[in-house]
Amino acid sequence: MAKPRALVIGGSIGGLFAANALHKIGWDVTVFERAENDLASRGAGIGTHGELVQVLNRLGIPIDETLGLEIRTRICLDRGGRVIHELELPQRQSSWARIYRLLKDAFPSEQYRFGMNLASIAQDAASVTALFADGSRATGDLLVAADGVRSIVRELFLPGIQPRYAGYIAWRGMLEERDIPPAAHAQLFERYTMCLPEGELMLAYPVPGRNGEVHPGHRGYNHIWYRPTDERETLPLLCTDASGHCHGTSIPPPLIRPALVEEIKAIARTVLAPQIAAIMERTRQMFFQAIFDVESPQLALGRVVLLGDAAFVARPHAGMGVTKAAFDALCLADAITAAEGDLGAALARYDRERSYFGRGLVARARRLGAYLEAQTGPPAERAKLAHQHRPEVAMREIGPAALNLSELSYREPGAPA
Repeated sequence: MAKPRALVIGGSIGGLFAANALHKIGWDVTVFERAENDLASRGAGIGTHGELVQVLNRLGIPIDETLGLEIRTRICLDRGGRVIHELELPQRQSSWARIYRLLKDAFPSEQYRFGMNLASIAQDAASVTALFADGSRATGDLLVAADGVRSIVRELFLPGIQPRYAGYIAWRGMLEERDIPPAAHAQLFERYTMCLPEGELMLAYPVPGRNGEVHPGHRGYNHIWYRPTDERETLPLLCTDASGHCHGTSIPPPLIRPALVEEIKAIARTVLAPQIAAIMERTRQMFFQAIFDVESPQLALGRVVLLGDAAFVARPHAGMGVTKAAFDALCLADAITAAEGDLGAALARYDRERSYFGRGLVARARRLGAYLEAQTGPPAERAKLAHQHRPEVAMREIGPAALNLSELSYREPGAPA
């Protein structure tokens, strides 16, 4: 009897979680990635949950202490660089590339195809077919859309569902440990650090090095600076390269105009703690991302399912993007196994459970980012949300260590809490 076949559109972390999970339960899986080359150089630092480790273990992916760095303490610095609040809150910081490499290496390389741009999808009661820009096609029993926040699959099936801009961007960068000023390293490197300029939020923390290194001297230091940014005027200017071409709401890091990078570093020197400003000053490749959220009204669309950022995008404040993708994939595989051949029932269960989780996560992340979003609105709204910007509140609630995943778990109506 032939194995059931899955087509996974998108070969980033969400797609690789889905591919490994379905491969583990005996499916024939092929991943189609539109990029021409390996994605390991992309991404930045990420927070992790213990539940992420559980998913990796269930997939049979070996992990050890190199997954990430353990941090026990959070501190908040004022403009002068003094510690104004400290909180014990253990967490593990990893990197996007580290998780990607684990998943990519675990999946059969011959079933991962680069340079595959999806053009359209056709399906009937018995199968689903993906048609690609090069004229090729692939047919299977299930198509998993894991093609990110700008999902082509979601656009084909749910064209009215577009990413919603949150009103702010995140400037990001990573500095190699050996380049951190010694005084800043001694004070900050083993800690998760925040700065809270009025209306803004800076986070900084250690992560594995660019090649996954976790031993001293070879690690990295990740920083993220959230800044309110007008969508109509300022964001298009930021996304315009030196030739005058506007790239929409994002721009490849190498095309960011050097003058913008110099400007943001100059602003850092005036509003951030000097230790953090010095780290930004030494960071060679700065980039930014506009912050969006997405809520899909349904995830099962015939023999097509949305997964990861193609399904829901929550703002980064909950630190849940990678863990959510892992749980989406595991839920899909478990639902298929439990349904014993009834794919329709499996996808209905997946839709029900992951929609509940996704909506709850988006709502939580919106609440955590409400103060930042309010900066472009009426003063009364900013004042109402100012309590979110107090160090003792922000330090307790921002990031993965503050999230109880059981609060977002689906329960059938009538089931005990």
